[in-house]
Amino acid sequence: MPLRTLSLNKRGPPGRAGVAFLALTRPDTQNAIDGAMLAELAGACEAIEVDQEVRVVVVTANGDSFCRGWDPDSLGGEDPPAAGARVDPFGCLAELPRPVVCAIQGDALSAGLELALACDIRVAAEDARLGLPETKLGLVPMGGGTQRLARLVGKGRALEMILTGEPVDAREALRIGLVSAVVPLDKLAAAAEAIADRIAERGPIAVRYAKEAVTRGLEMTLDQALRYETDLTIILQTTEDRAEGVRAFLDKRKPEFKGR
Repeated sequence: MPLRTLSLNKRGPPGRAGVAFLALTRPDTQNAIDGAMLAELAGACEAIEVDQEVRVVVVTANGDSFCRGWDPDSLGGEDPPAAGARVDPFGCLAELPRPVVCAIQGDALSAGLELALACDIRVAAEDARLGLPETKLGLVPMGGGTQRLARLVGKGRALEMILTGEPVDAREALRIGLVSAVVPLDKLAAAAEAIADRIAERGPIAVRYAKEAVTRGLEMTLDQALRYETDLTIILQTTEDRAEGVRAFLDKRKPEFKGR
């Protein structure tokens, strides 16, 4: 079924066959998120999850802004747009076993920032502004922002951003760890894709387990997380990719990982 609010493809320059590109395609609304987009996002994540060729996902947005937040028409209804989706409307991105890199230009506000927070790595253009302005409207962030932002930048900084509703610029976002890099706008796509390319070259099983170890480990005690890391390492030893990595190292060549 054709997507109306998103685009999803694996086409691109040679060497990026293992990278899926997921784009928000409502620039006329500044990529406002409504129920239809949430449904299409969930479907796109399902398609990515079963596609064994995809090793990394790059999330982008058409237009001048990444996403200004929830669709105003949706907010005017009896239920918020997230209500019919799930407790975590952007959890489908966070739960993908593949790493997700997000490229942010212009405004990433409200649901726009919450979508970006569900990704693993964020790269921002110099003109980016990131914030959760819901309290200005008498609302609470409803897409995971109160939880993911605090886990990423710490309780104090997250509370300041959420309670005041004031956005931060790209440089401040970099300083507090909200994004991992800031680049000129015309370099944004290339910067995000370069990160994705580097990840795609790594062992796909190792990358998946590494993401799982970090994500799940944060929900455990340190002792439990260390044991979980060890369990994943033991499982990894049984894979063909692990043996290929050792052979490539001994042969002084680039490994050819198959994801097995």
